[in-house]
Amino acid sequence: MDLYDLDDDERVIAETAAAFAEKRIAPYALEWDETHHFPVDVLREAAELGMAAIYCQEDAGGSGLRRLDAVRIFEQLAAADPAIAAFLSIHNMCAWMVDSFGTEEQRKTWVPRLASMDAIASYCLTEPGAGSDAAALRTRAVRDGDDWVLDGDKQFISGAGSSDVYVVMARTGAEGPRGISAFVVEKGTPGLSFGAQEQKMGWNAQPTAQVIFDGVRVPADALLGGTEGTGFGIAMNGLNGGRINIAACSLGGAQIAHDKAVAYLADRQAFGGALLDEPTIRFTLADMATGLETSRNMLWRAASALDANHPNKVTLCAMAKRYVTDTCFEVADQALQLHGGYGYLREYGLEKIVRDLRVHRILEGTNEIMRVVIGRATAGRARASA
Repeated sequence: MDLYDLDDDERVIAETAAAFAEKRIAPYALEWDETHHFPVDVLREAAELGMAAIYCQEDAGGSGLRRLDAVRIFEQLAAADPAIAAFLSIHNMCAWMVDSFGTEEQRKTWVPRLASMDAIASYCLTEPGAGSDAAALRTRAVRDGDDWVLDGDKQFISGAGSSDVYVVMARTGAEGPRGISAFVVEKGTPGLSFGAQEQKMGWNAQPTAQVIFDGVRVPADALLGGTEGTGFGIAMNGLNGGRINIAACSLGGAQIAHDKAVAYLADRQAFGGALLDEPTIRFTLADMATGLETSRNMLWRAASALDANHPNKVTLCAMAKRYVTDTCFEVADQALQLHGGYGYLREYGLEKIVRDLRVHRILEGTNEIMRVVIGRATAGRARASA
């Protein structure tokens, strides 16, 4: 992690996350994956260390840290279990949306509970017919007196059924992004239900299901920020951070996979010596190490741009998400390959990392959509300078 020299505070933050991950997550990760256990108690322990509202403001109970601190935290957590780190990333994104765009009353009501994980949050944007094309969502919210009434379905929602609060994007106006608003909906609200748990390739330590709104009535003050038509902007701003966080989770998983491979190759004897001494093996490790270092560099650059509100922050976050999740999946897959048949066995943990990291190339905007974002920005700059 020594890409740049960290100051004392930065080092303490990263080391605290690493120590927690090593003690409270890593020893149980394979068991949680096998039993599909969602370790809420451990998540709340992470919250006690300030990891549930990392970049929320301190006046509302957040940790007041930077995005750069956050990606370092998620890298360390993901080295123990990418699935758990990724869920914490989603929860943090929800907490930040409420903190950044909510009314003062909403901030005071929700951020302290989200920071402690007394209330666990899920993000509801994707729908059965609106994934990458988020502006085409069909879930509707209709004003009825002092209430809003929500109808529709959300798909692939992490935490569905277990989370206590849902940050929901719904259409309150015309077609397109300007007709979308954001709502905070509590579990237990009449009409709110959940589909069957999805049987997934990875991320088995966190539940995933449909969230179903059937005449869900919420008070007017459930409208996030109190203003209609701002939901799409809230969602996209949230996803900038979500993209680099999930990239950090890929980096943490890939780094530990790389380290496992190096240790295995140093010990494995074949053809008269350690496999680590084979030149072709070293070439492979060199490519893996280069990919990891480049990924970390891009990730920290994007996080710093988000902290600084840099004009190119959206593009840099998309670049980091696309490159890091693709590269780190390949590193993890190569680490499995270097283990030979042992890499295919559950007990070695490599196949779990590969399964968990695969979805990072799909969620928070597919990597194909990241290319659209980057290409659009590149073309826009070219036209502006013509």
